[in-house]
Amino acid sequence: MNSSTTNPDIDDTSSEEIKKEIRPLRLSGLEPLVITPDSLFVNVGERTNVAGSKKFLRLIKDEKFEEALTVARDQVDGGAQIIDINMDDGLIEGKEAMVKFLNLIVAEPDIARVPIMIDSSKWEIIEAGLQVVQGKCVVNSISLKEGEEEFLEHAKKIKRYGAAVIVMAFDEVGQADNYERRIEIAKRSYELLTQKAGLPPEDIIFDLNIFPVGTGMEEHRRNAIDFIEATKWVRANLPHVSLSGGVSNVSFSFRGNNPVREAMHSVFLYHAIKAGMNMGIVNPALLDVYDNIPKDLLEHVEDVILDRRDDATERLLSLADNVVGTTRENKVDLSWREKPLQDRITHALVKGIDAYIIEDIAQARQEAQKPIEVIEGPLMIGMNVVGDLFGSGKMFLPQVVKSARVMKKAVAYLLPFIEAGKTGPRQQAGRILMATVKGDVHDIGKNIVSVVLGCNNYEIIDLGVMVPPEKIIETAKEKNVDAIGLSGLITPSLDEMVYLAKEMERQNFSVPLLIGGATTSKAHTAVKIDPQYKNAVVHVNDASRAVTVVGDLLKENTRRKYMDDLKVEYDTFRNNFKKRSKVKSFLPISEARENKFKIDWDTTNITRPNKLGIQVIEDFDLKILEDYIDWSPFFRSWDLHGKYPAILEDEVVGEQATILFKDARALLKRILEEKLLKAKAVFGLFSANTVNDDDIEIKFEEDSEEKTMLFRTLRQQLDKHKGKPNFALSDFVAPKKSGIQDYMGAFCVSTGFGTAELAKKFEADHDDYNSIMIKALADRLAEAFAEYLHKKIRREDWGYAPEENLSNEELIKETYKGIRPAPGYPACPDHLEKLSIWEVLKVKERIGVELTESLAMWPAASVSGYYFANPEAKYFGLGKIKEDQVKDFAERKGISFKKAEKWLNPNIAD
Repeated sequence: MNSSTTNPDIDDTSSEEIKKEIRPLRLSGLEPLVITPDSLFVNVGERTNVAGSKKFLRLIKDEKFEEALTVARDQVDGGAQIIDINMDDGLIEGKEAMVKFLNLIVAEPDIARVPIMIDSSKWEIIEAGLQVVQGKCVVNSISLKEGEEEFLEHAKKIKRYGAAVIVMAFDEVGQADNYERRIEIAKRSYELLTQKAGLPPEDIIFDLNIFPVGTGMEEHRRNAIDFIEATKWVRANLPHVSLSGGVSNVSFSFRGNNPVREAMHSVFLYHAIKAGMNMGIVNPALLDVYDNIPKDLLEHVEDVILDRRDDATERLLSLADNVVGTTRENKVDLSWREKPLQDRITHALVKGIDAYIIEDIAQARQEAQKPIEVIEGPLMIGMNVVGDLFGSGKMFLPQVVKSARVMKKAVAYLLPFIEAGKTGPRQQAGRILMATVKGDVHDIGKNIVSVVLGCNNYEIIDLGVMVPPEKIIETAKEKNVDAIGLSGLITPSLDEMVYLAKEMERQNFSVPLLIGGATTSKAHTAVKIDPQYKNAVVHVNDASRAVTVVGDLLKENTRRKYMDDLKVEYDTFRNNFKKRSKVKSFLPISEARENKFKIDWDTTNITRPNKLGIQVIEDFDLKILEDYIDWSPFFRSWDLHGKYPAILEDEVVGEQATILFKDARALLKRILEEKLLKAKAVFGLFSANTVNDDDIEIKFEEDSEEKTMLFRTLRQQLDKHKGKPNFALSDFVAPKKSGIQDYMGAFCVSTGFGTAELAKKFEADHDDYNSIMIKALADRLAEAFAEYLHKKIRREDWGYAPEENLSNEELIKETYKGIRPAPGYPACPDHLEKLSIWEVLKVKERIGVELTESLAMWPAASVSGYYFANPEAKYFGLGKIKEDQVKDFAERKGISFKKAEKWLNPNIAD
């Protein structure tokens, strides 16, 4: 029996009419997550579920909540865009555990940035979670199991709490286990929720029940196809909803055989996503790349998933015996060299192989009438394949950058022939100006976006880093650009972007403005930049979105609607943002100081440094740092999300991560052996005490004269729950009035000397891949140097932890005593304090690291900060502060209120 055909009940013809209005699902932690029809599949992490993780269950039972936070952090680091939290266990007080864990997450910005899914079968636990969770969360779940009255009561409460909700396909009769029951329950639930509970349809997420296939039981044969077809029906007939599910259920009958399970998950997701499933719980470690599944296994698995044969299960069981424990091997395969010319060019571009490209392009030039036709024909055909694969999630950023390297080498070969033939330039898709704004030196992300756009036939005018606004505007006019892309990593860059938007408006610009970079966000773009410019302003949060965004902005048939929709979306976001801001309450700075973090200075252990004063390290041996590298952020800079070393085994990005890592190690080996980069450091340890609550006074020697310097710290002002202090870094240093002498340190390290020169050499050789790679490695070495130096200081120079012997993994997790916060980061977002560090340590004079006018460090691969040794010192986020503290801060520093406001702008509450 062949049952893979689409169910006739699905009305495909009406789907476009139904979907005319786009109403995305909007969730948030500290950062927004907007799920639109164009969004890629949203992965929900389930390891903070006591039923899904034995480790998490054990930690919660033992009340090791702080340690349990690492499970949540690992999920976010591993790429989970939402984390599912469930405390349903007979031996756990679920309500108390949920509240306590959610409150702890609030204080962890790296976890709290993603939305939370509150998961429980008990309404009292869900409601307790709703009362403390921040942002817009998801409730998992409600259903018609107990009837309409309770269903509507819970739905109305969820609406009042401002959450989205997962609705299970379950009613008074039981779980939906076939196509008809799934659509019956979904339709009934949708009508009740939208018409009686008043729930916005975009806040509804249906879970239509994923059940196992391949069990050998006749009634289970259609489990997957019924889900897929019901998903398609819901997508077509119930506007604006999302669809989710627990993917691992589908392969339950093959547990113990991971290769088969991986293939089943990939096949199921491939068809379910095409049908409209846009989010779900899936373990990336049990997921294969659809195109990489061996053809015989793919055929057998699809027969089962799509119920294409009566003997599908028997055939897969038979094949499964032969694939247990199999592994894929990378072998050099040159059979593609025997294919036709176009296929060879496309293969070289897709695989990033430049060894034969000149040979093939030379042949293509001989066969073409004009050299330009080789670019417009074979090369663009190949790059279109690259673009399609990247857009569909089948290629990753490192591969695209390698493709660009091949493309650039091919074009460089052709250019002399094009010039000789006096042929006009090829038709470009558009001309984009890219720049890192004034005072900012970071450009890895910008360069990756430039490469991705270049691969899609856009002409890129890259002005580099530290570009003043007048140069951006002058070049935009001179080159008649179609769009301007701005990048920034440090918080002062945000003001530069606002200023440029105002200036573009004043000069009647009409080109779209693209905003990107680590400190940028949709919130800042919508609230601060968009109101200053009447034309399109759009936040581009990663390179994978750049091509779609620019395409929509520049194509005549989409431009106006996209711009209008964007303005409406940002206007709505601003209004909602302002409403949310008013909900939070803040303490006056005087009350926040009264609620400071208090250390018992009579009993705390203070160690006098073994070496007070300033020390300089010249030309440090970089080989020592190799063992201190934290590789996880390296992969993130290439848009590959996961934790090292597990990412190398990840079945989604593992293969590409392994290739990237191999390339990185090869270049790192060159750096170390040929001494291509130079590392320097300066640090000092000083007598210190807190004065005036929030200032730290240190004593240092300069020209044999004792001097003092005040480091100004900022204090949290959010009105917290009783017993929760309002932190400032000054809390970790003994007050002067206590009569106890305390100590503090400051440092700057750099491994960036030589990076810019090497990057330019690679660029001159049309090698963007290694140009970006050298900068990414220099950044990792700088962080490794900071980690190494901190360890050395703890054990030797300060000596408060002489017996410490931690692994690199433990260092990365910061399990040591003491902290090294940096100006510009969450605990001390004020970059102005770098000026004090530079003055005390004489950083520029001693090691040559300079500060730009926006107080970014140059070379870019540099790290600076403070050292605190108190065992109770911890990292925290300052959060929003009120104008009374800004005024107080300005007076303490002896600067104008306007200047203080400028530097603290992102942290000032509306």
